[in-house]
Amino acid sequence: MNKIMIDSAYFGLVLSLLAYYLGIKLKNKTKLAFCNPLLVASVLIIGLLLLFDIDYSVFNQGAQYLTYLLTPATVCLALPLYREFKILKDHLIIILTALVAGCITCFVMIGGMAMLWHLDRTLCVSLLPKSITTAIAIGLTGEIGGISGITVAAVVITGIFAAVIAPLVFKWLHIENPIAQGLALGASGHAIGTSKALELGEIQTAMSSLAIVVTGILTVMIVPLIAPLFK
Repeated sequence: MNKIMIDSAYFGLVLSLLAYYLGIKLKNKTKLAFCNPLLVASVLIIGLLLLFDIDYSVFNQGAQYLTYLLTPATVCLALPLYREFKILKDHLIIILTALVAGCITCFVMIGGMAMLWHLDRTLCVSLLPKSITTAIAIGLTGEIGGISGITVAAVVITGIFAAVIAPLVFKWLHIENPIAQGLALGASGHAIGTSKALELGEIQTAMSSLAIVVTGILTVMIVPLIAPLFK
């Protein structure tokens, strides 16, 4: 089976696009939060790779072309931020305070898990960049002695979890302010969370885009300072 897949250089690309398309169709039909297209696509792809015993490297030969689009796609998120720039100026202090608090909360939680479950240092530092976009997280984890594979997995799981649970959290806690919704999605779920913000509105998307940038910068500045604390 692997031999057949190897012969098709675009197998991973086609499978990824098809799985995501099915995820979108399922989400539109069911309207359920946990039917997030990325989550559905991930489950389908992992299931097929296991079922047919296909090596990940074979799948990634084609899927890697989608990875190349990650950075330009992230840059495109600056457009809604530009459109809603006045909101940023009017609420600058509140926005920055919220994002700093979000970063600190993330690091404190990881530190708490490390102490509670006696996690290995390498695992701990690999989790520190979990709430920033993959492009930044991979480079950062290499500098602090983490494992990029663990970091990528943590980033994806964190983003999917944030996108799936955000609507429920907003409903339970009665969070209706679009600025607060956008900042929460961007700071906790990076680009995947922002994909959910796109469904909520222009302001949510702009604030989520801003959160990706600021959270990424703060994480890059803080993580190298706190990483040596994990022993």
